[in-house]
Amino acid sequence: MVAAARPGELELTAIARRTEPLPQPRLVVLQAIPKGDRGELAVELLTEAGVDVIVPWAADRCVAVWRGERAARGLRRWAVAAQEAAKQSRRAWFPDVTGQADLSAAVRRISDAALAIVLDPAAHCDAASLELPDSGDIVVVVGPEGGITSAEDEAMRAAGAVPAALGPTVLRASTAGVVAASVLLSGTARWRGGGGG
Repeated sequence: MVAAARPGELELTAIARRTEPLPQPRLVVLQAIPKGDRGELAVELLTEAGVDVIVPWAADRCVAVWRGERAARGLRRWAVAAQEAAKQSRRAWFPDVTGQADLSAAVRRISDAALAIVLDPAAHCDAASLELPDSGDIVVVVGPEGGITSAEDEAMRAAGAVPAALGPTVLRASTAGVVAASVLLSGTARWRGGGGG
């Protein structure tokens, strides 16, 4: 409530406070770095859908390569896109945009997850049919436009990731993550009125 207004100054009085718990399960997306401004688009969409952690992933087949100052600029752009999208979508908790991950960092996240999924349009299992944990991290791996390499696929599966499809069509790297997030979050208490956002 506005208590007083002076030139260049506004005094407010809090009339209520609320604590929003951290959402569970946490959704982590390893997003292969797309070319151009598609990375920022992916981050905006992931943030609006409710993703908790966004990890830029330097997949072998990424056209865009982040090194040195380009990596710092790319990461800043992604962080700003996440912050702006979080404000626009009125999120209580802003997503964490981490530093760039290589395959070994991706594999560590997968092995620590309660559930890890590698998006694969040729998979026999669809993401909507997976049994979701109530807590912990659900990690979703979004590959680049050319798909992940067999070495990446083997390493991720060995760490416990399961391949899953999102339907009969092949999605772009910049939109696959938000579709996966929507499918998965709709199967959790977070989108059924509980758990925050």
